[in-house]
Amino acid sequence: MDTFVLLANGFLVALEPINLFYALIGVTLGTAVGVLPGIGPALTVALLLPVTYKLDPAGSLIMFAGIYYGGMYGGSTTSILLNTPGESASIVTALEGNKMARKGKGGPALATAAIGSFVAGLIATLGLALIAPTIVKMALSFGPAEYFALMILAFMTVSAAFGDSALRGLTALFLGLTLGLIGIDLQTGQARLAFGVPDLLDGIEVTTLAVAMFAIGETLSVAASTSGDDDKVESVKGSVWMNREDWARSWKPWLRGTAIGFPIGAMPAGGAEIGTFLSYSVEKQLTPKPEEFGHGAIEGVAGPEAANNASAAGTLVPLLTLGLPTTATAAIMLAGFQQFGLQPGPLLFTNNSQLVWGLIASLLVANFMLLVLNLPLIGLWVKLLTIPKHWLYAGILVFATLGTIGANPSVFELGILLACGLLGYGLRRFGYPIAPVVIGLILGPMAEQQLRRALAISQGDITVLFHSWIAIGLWVLAIAAVVVPMIMRARGKGEVLAQMAGDED
Repeated sequence: MDTFVLLANGFLVALEPINLFYALIGVTLGTAVGVLPGIGPALTVALLLPVTYKLDPAGSLIMFAGIYYGGMYGGSTTSILLNTPGESASIVTALEGNKMARKGKGGPALATAAIGSFVAGLIATLGLALIAPTIVKMALSFGPAEYFALMILAFMTVSAAFGDSALRGLTALFLGLTLGLIGIDLQTGQARLAFGVPDLLDGIEVTTLAVAMFAIGETLSVAASTSGDDDKVESVKGSVWMNREDWARSWKPWLRGTAIGFPIGAMPAGGAEIGTFLSYSVEKQLTPKPEEFGHGAIEGVAGPEAANNASAAGTLVPLLTLGLPTTATAAIMLAGFQQFGLQPGPLLFTNNSQLVWGLIASLLVANFMLLVLNLPLIGLWVKLLTIPKHWLYAGILVFATLGTIGANPSVFELGILLACGLLGYGLRRFGYPIAPVVIGLILGPMAEQQLRRALAISQGDITVLFHSWIAIGLWVLAIAAVVVPMIMRARGKGEVLAQMAGDED
């Protein structure tokens, strides 16, 4: 009962006119960036970090969450009409949805994606509200050793969840951990890796790194690309609405996709693409019309899209309750919390209860906004696909630079922005993931602090790191975080690749 009382209080925050305005901005921007190929919610939130530096924390975080949800919604439009998944979670939607569009069923494909996203987002957000307090109660008993094990779990998660190689993920993570060492050691007061440069004594700004890696690096990567081919945008023919058969074939995949996507997103070793692959595999086995799979089966759009959006809500469970980001956007949102002096975790629910529950309630409001925005305005979103890339990315470059100058007017900070942007381009060029670098910078100093506290309490006895069943359980989960996603991803992708191979034959 307490949960529903807290959620009701959260609605009082979420329904304030200014917060409704922030939510509307967030879902509109999120849908737009989801539609545009190559522009994801992580990049958009990173761009807005310096701009929202002096705004109200609740409104800014509500806007960021709206961008996250909107990006998941909008990604289906690009996949269905352009056959270009904006991110890995939309690959399966492109597989079936684009073939529906080519057969003149683009409207029902977009409709089942939008309504399925709404259903999944609604159920999963309620799940977030019900599960979060239980996890918070457990986490309040953590000591330094448990928190250090939790940080190790986060590090193992990002190394396995981002990119196709755990080794490359770990390499990017250690790069971020190294950047986190720059500055003054808080316990000894000694400068580390500053090389006599006074501007480095405060360390690398998380906001600057996030903007550089996601915005500048992506812009340079696109500019260096030699691909000049324009993909054909399939037009939406006929009605956007689904007929009775489409509804009958979609509602069960929506529920199954939600049941698959939410727990996988909520797991520290989760990730939206795992849920979508598994959902596609399940729907292929359960469909009454297996001959349509690979040729535009509506179940192949409904299930994975529901799993995708349920996973987005699930991702907020470890982020808000434990401070663990399991997606690139969650990593940037973590930087957004820290920008306002807030640290996600169990104490956030205790010290900033009104903000947290206002954020959760705003997700339910954002879901209704997105349903209204997606279907009637589909023609407007399709027109966004005609924006020339050189205009789009030039605007991103200018916006990123002006935002950084506004937050920290320093020539040295601009130099750091350019250097980290070049680093981001280099990582993309050689197939290294970006998010682990940002997560390493954010969580590295926290992990170091907890480790030193634990060793100080035990007078240097390293066994203190394994002194409780909670710590041992977290270490076991850290190992599983590397192994389980590799198995699940290989199993799910095997089904999809087999399907794609069959299509080619």
